[in-house]
Amino acid sequence: MSTTGTTLVIGATGTTGSRTAAQLTASGHRVKAASRRATPVADAEPVPFDWYAPATHAAALDGVDRVYLIPPLGDSDPAAIMLPFLQQARTSGVHRAVLLSSSAIPEGGPAVGTVHQALPELFDQWAVLRPSWFMQNFTGTHAHARSIRDEGNIWTATESGRVGFIDAGDIAAVAVRALTDEQAPNTDLLLTGPEALGYDDIAAIITEVTGRPVVHRRLSYEQMRDRLTTQVPMEFAALLAGMDRAIAGGAEDRITDTVRRLTGRPPRTFRALLEREMRSRS
Repeated sequence: MSTTGTTLVIGATGTTGSRTAAQLTASGHRVKAASRRATPVADAEPVPFDWYAPATHAAALDGVDRVYLIPPLGDSDPAAIMLPFLQQARTSGVHRAVLLSSSAIPEGGPAVGTVHQALPELFDQWAVLRPSWFMQNFTGTHAHARSIRDEGNIWTATESGRVGFIDAGDIAAVAVRALTDEQAPNTDLLLTGPEALGYDDIAAIITEVTGRPVVHRRLSYEQMRDRLTTQVPMEFAALLAGMDRAIAGGAEDRITDTVRRLTGRPPRTFRALLEREMRSRS
């Protein structure tokens, strides 16, 4: 691995950003940890950064030659703010960019798919990470995790569709390789865990591991969209509910070997993640 250069990690306090920053610094890489409040991050230089405050961008990019990009959350047109930033990044000396996208959004697709399409034209060294749904959606601050804690329910419009859920730590491990390996991937990387699970399976595993009954409650697309509009803007709610509908149709029923291929180890199972979380709380 190359140890030269400094990486700007955008969203350095978030689910994948925090893990990417931690794994980079643990490997001896220099990191500027970007977040709205410049929250301190161990062994990294905290910097203020807000996608919607362009005045924060130049200082965040100063002295940086690679960047890990987390799109602005809940924005159905992130390209409007991200593409001018990426032009600025290239001008200021960034030569490698790794973008977090989604397995559900292809190059040129909606939202971050437009940024994905533009990335190879902006940078000679790049990668787009397209992970499946995060296992941490069931354990952190996500709506699923909250409804599991508050009600013992998981609400989706996925029917019996299956997903190759992935641990955010495995996404971060791939991000570190994409950012620091001598050769950049220069492609998009579809990331999954080791098995495809339905939400009924997820509920059963949580029940088994935690001893707390959890049930998957099935909603229609319209019911799911309306439920989500209490949490996010209508347009984004429709996009998310549409992703559930795609899962019901089999769009996410796949697993890949990308994590093992890039990191040299197998991705973590959902059961192993839950068991680790239970141990850390005891």
